[in-house]
Amino acid sequence: MMSRPPPGTRGAYRAFHALPTRWKDNDEYGHMNNAEYLSLFDTAVSLWQMENGITLRGPDALRLLVVETGCRYHEEAGFPDLIHAGLRVGHLGRSSLRFEIGLFRNDADRACTEGFFTQVLTGPDGRPTPLPDDLRALFQTLVL
Repeated sequence: MMSRPPPGTRGAYRAFHALPTRWKDNDEYGHMNNAEYLSLFDTAVSLWQMENGITLRGPDALRLLVVETGCRYHEEAGFPDLIHAGLRVGHLGRSSLRFEIGLFRNDADRACTEGFFTQVLTGPDGRPTPLPDDLRALFQTLVL
C-alpha cells in the first residue's frame, strides 16, 4: 500500500480566496461532486491572476493554457461549506508553471483537498513561449 502525504496546512500556501459552495455542488451522496473541486481550483487561480493584472480575455489576453491537472482528496466538503482556496507555485519553468491549490473547509487548518494546474504560456501560433520577466516576478511571489 502506498503511503499518502498528509494534508497541507494553511501556512503552506501564499494567497487565499474564499469561495462559497452552492447547493448544486452536492451529489446524490450529500458531498461535493468531484468536478466541482476542479472548478474551484480554476476559479481561485483565475481570480488571483485577474487581481494581479493578468488579462485573461480579449485581444490582450495571455494564452496560459492548462496542460495538466490533478487532485487528491483528504476529506469531504459540500454545501454549505465556505471553501478557502490557498495558492502557491510549486514549479516555475521557462514557459510553464505549476499552481498548487489547497482547499480548506470553513476554519479548518488542514486541507480537505489539494490539487494542481500546470499552465504553459503560448504565443499566437500555439507554441510555448518564455514567460516575460514581469510575469515571472509576479508568479515568483507565490513560490514558498
